[in-house]
Amino acid sequence: QVQLVESGGGLVQPGGSLRLSCAASGSTSGLNSIAWYRQAPGKQREMVARIGLYGNTNYADSVKGRFTISRDAAKNTLYLQMNRLKPEDTAVYYCNLVNVRGTWWGQGTQVTVSS
Repeated sequence: QVQLVESGGGLVQPGGSLRLSCAASGSTSGLNSIAWYRQAPGKQREMVARIGLYGNTNYADSVKGRFTISRDAAKNTLYLQMNRLKPEDTAVYYCNLVNVRGTWWGQGTQVTVSS
């Protein structure tokens, strides 16, 4: 089993910044990828940023140049630095981990971008 706990969400004004964290615990070995997804009301869940097996990163076009995904392996923690936030970034953000044991999701953290 893998447990993922997100934190760092909240209300921020347009143009502001937030940093999300995802603490992983349990059987996290055999990692394939770790990622951030988001889901806005009435929309499908979408990949925001991902770190692959060899450390390669991928971003959704809508967040390129504004968001940065990073990982602290020693702390088993994933981060998402979000800058220049826009109202359309409002969503529940989920941490995702894929390893040899399966696909795992956190409970999500709400990010609201509004003035």
